[in-house]
Amino acid sequence: MKVTQMYKNFLENEKAGGIVLILATIVSLVLANSSLGHTYIGFWEISIGSHTIEHYVNDGLMTIFFLLIGLELEREVYAGELSNFKKALLPIVAALGGMLVPAGIHMFFNVGTPFQSGSGIPMATDIAFAVGILSLLGNRVPLSLKVFLTALAVIDDLGAIFTIAIFYSKGIDLMNLGIAGAILGILFILNRRNVNVLWPYLLGGVGMWYFMLHSGVHATITGVILAFVIPFGKGDPDSISIKLEHFLSKPVAFIILPVFALANTCILIDNNWTEALLSSNSIGIFLGLVVGKPLGITLFCAIAVWTGICSIPKDLKWMQILAVACLGGIGFTMSIFITLLAFDDHAIISGSKITIMLSSLTAAMIGLIWLKLTLKEPISKEAQEEL
Repeated sequence: MKVTQMYKNFLENEKAGGIVLILATIVSLVLANSSLGHTYIGFWEISIGSHTIEHYVNDGLMTIFFLLIGLELEREVYAGELSNFKKALLPIVAALGGMLVPAGIHMFFNVGTPFQSGSGIPMATDIAFAVGILSLLGNRVPLSLKVFLTALAVIDDLGAIFTIAIFYSKGIDLMNLGIAGAILGILFILNRRNVNVLWPYLLGGVGMWYFMLHSGVHATITGVILAFVIPFGKGDPDSISIKLEHFLSKPVAFIILPVFALANTCILIDNNWTEALLSSNSIGIFLGLVVGKPLGITLFCAIAVWTGICSIPKDLKWMQILAVACLGGIGFTMSIFITLLAFDDHAIISGSKITIMLSSLTAAMIGLIWLKLTLKEPISKEAQEEL
């Protein structure tokens, strides 16, 4: 299996981006609980026009993050691991199990309660953290395991996007939605006419975002939709889709996601913060991410292999897949994002964020330790290139 330089660069960016994301989270938590706490938290609540700075980060900057996810998905579908259905089937099945089982666990504990809308929270995997943790083991990790985790996380993100679009959209305004759809139609025509200039798509994307924002469908979905009308061509370096993905990768990893972490982890931790961890919502999130993710991913893979639907790569063992499935429980960015859509109550949001961070840390530690136990021998560069 040959791996392009772009894919190697992608892994490196995710590893470094994960470290920056951790640092931003630590800084945010420290500042929020220091003597500057009220000033720091108040900064994100400052209104500019009709929205707060935090709102602009979550609905504006995160649209660019979703655009990058969409571009990565487009590349994987046209020229990557998802372009071959047989090769893509295992991570697709794994991602499906990794979404349904955690959501089911949360729903089990919270059906009929005010926390029920949070069932989408443990469905997500944070690709930056998950790939970053895997990269800590260097050349001990088989390339096929890295590809499996990356494809799994990308499909997982797509599932989270559909979840947001279907379950977390409010009060659909058909007029604004129709205008956004008309803009999308124009951009699609430009794509089919082989208009390979970027600015019309970006300009149309801004317009589509504005009308989507006022339509009731969450505006960040615009980023993913826009990505799939930006021409991919043959996927060569001259493709405007590839160029835009390269351009956005570092700003997203080192600016947008850290700013999102700063804005959304400024949690004031009081003396009774542990009580929130005992709520049915927190139990559902924790068990969903730490238990549901590895259980769902591994179980669905096992069923798919047992029934002959797909097979696992020859160089992988089931214990390694289970270890990577544990890393799938690192929810963080997407889980926090869905939390903000699921709840309005500040106390519930804060409790959910704390639980997400503790759950993600637990999943990361379990996955890392398990991988160290199952990946004993470093793999030579020559062996990697032959895969």
